[in-house]
Amino acid sequence: MIETSQLTKRYGDLTAVDGISFKVETGQVLGFLGPNGAGKSTTMKMIAGFLAPSAGSATVCGYDVENQPIEAKRAVGYLPEGAPSYGEMMPLAFLEFIADVRGLTGEHRRRRLDDAIERLHLESVLAQPIDTLSKGFKRRLGLAQAILHNPPVLILDEPTDGLDPNQKHEVRTLINAMARNKIIVISTHILEEVHAVCNRAIIIADGKLLADATPAELEARSRYHMAVSLTAPNPGAAREALARIPDIATIEVDPQDHRLTAFPREGRQIFTAVSDALKAQGIAVSELQLEAGRLDEVFRAITQPHVQEVRA
Repeated sequence: MIETSQLTKRYGDLTAVDGISFKVETGQVLGFLGPNGAGKSTTMKMIAGFLAPSAGSATVCGYDVENQPIEAKRAVGYLPEGAPSYGEMMPLAFLEFIADVRGLTGEHRRRRLDDAIERLHLESVLAQPIDTLSKGFKRRLGLAQAILHNPPVLILDEPTDGLDPNQKHEVRTLINAMARNKIIVISTHILEEVHAVCNRAIIIADGKLLADATPAELEARSRYHMAVSLTAPNPGAAREALARIPDIATIEVDPQDHRLTAFPREGRQIFTAVSDALKAQGIAVSELQLEAGRLDEVFRAITQPHVQEVRA
């Protein structure tokens, strides 16, 4: 597992990471969420052993990252922010260099190189200088070096940044395929990525851990949780019908697309009542949806007070 205890990083008077503690176990894909400057990348660098903490500790697979750095690094595949590499090298030469650093030899080395190249679809650019690659290919090359030695732990800082929708899908599919037997920590600002690959999420802001839950548990904090939204050709008539339902607390209308959202009174469920009321009044709807909750709204509610404190 990965375990941090009161992990802290200070730069003079600035505390970038402020006493963060959590555990991650095999089979978990942990999404690390937070606004810019929250301390996500700094925390990941400390876990990966690239940055020494000012206080606290971190262990990877039982190895303390400060006292047993070589053993801890052997267990980790790390994709830093921006996927840095050597621009003058060819991708194949770069991956062979990483294989040398990781001590891969013989047939095992060849299999690992072939696997990483195939999984990240790098065949077409292996003989092209890295500096000339697109941002997407540079990111995929960074992922290839991270998985090259088949580590039990992957720490990925913005793994899909710069990828087009098809490439993002491929990378998320790869992460899901590897997740069963690995610990994967992903820093991202793309909330849809949390739904796509993460079974747990941590939200940090101002260097502090503010939430640690499954995506579904976070969504349950949303005011939209269990709300019912709909689109109707006659939104006025639909709103009148909904207003007669006792278990509905409020109704909101989106000023742009006129989509209606009905919010239940606390502890009530209204989907069946909404559906029955619309049918009884003969009101046609083009879409009727039970809301699970909106992660972006929960994210803003959790982080905005801390962002305002920093700006103040």
